[in-house]
Amino acid sequence: MPAHASVLEDDSLLSQADRALFRIERVLALVSGLAVFGLMVLAVVSVAGRNFFNQPLPGYVDWIQQAMPLIAFMGIAYTQREGGHIRMDILVGQLKGRALWAVEFLTSLVMLVLMILLVWGSFAHFQRSFDPSAPLWSRDSSFDIQLPLWPAKLLIPVAFSVLCLRLMLHLWGYGRAFLLGNARPAAVPLMQSATEQAAAEAVHVSGADD
Repeated sequence: MPAHASVLEDDSLLSQADRALFRIERVLALVSGLAVFGLMVLAVVSVAGRNFFNQPLPGYVDWIQQAMPLIAFMGIAYTQREGGHIRMDILVGQLKGRALWAVEFLTSLVMLVLMILLVWGSFAHFQRSFDPSAPLWSRDSSFDIQLPLWPAKLLIPVAFSVLCLRLMLHLWGYGRAFLLGNARPAAVPLMQSATEQAAAEAVHVSGADD
């Protein structure tokens, strides 16, 4: 399970790059949240139409199909920055100092290689769907109302590319921490203990961090 994480900031170039990318990640996460809200609204309209007018919303399943990449992938880099992805902390949580940063660097490197391959594969999947000479630039479409599928397929390599940028910053941060022996480096998620989590949540609830 993921532990709550904090990300420190300073005046370094790394931290400036982290904050710049974080602004993009927050926008993508907001778009993902709006997509969830939009599907909730569509569900209400569809159910109301079926119950009161015997006519559900046309293409409801098609719009769900289009929104799935927004919901599933657009917030993935934001979650990585906040240290919110599922982790196995039984071993890593016992490490300190350079040993911890070395392990974090290695796991981030493996993730980056995997994500680069996924960007390549998902973009190739988008290219098979996109055709400028076809109607709506699409070689395939949804089943009901014939929505082109290439916009949804394009979102996946875009989201994965942002995650690759985040992982590169993590490699920079962990590598820098390893070389300099920093105990609390900037621009990388630092796992908090249960006591630190409780204190942070108390400050947040009280509004003292505003």
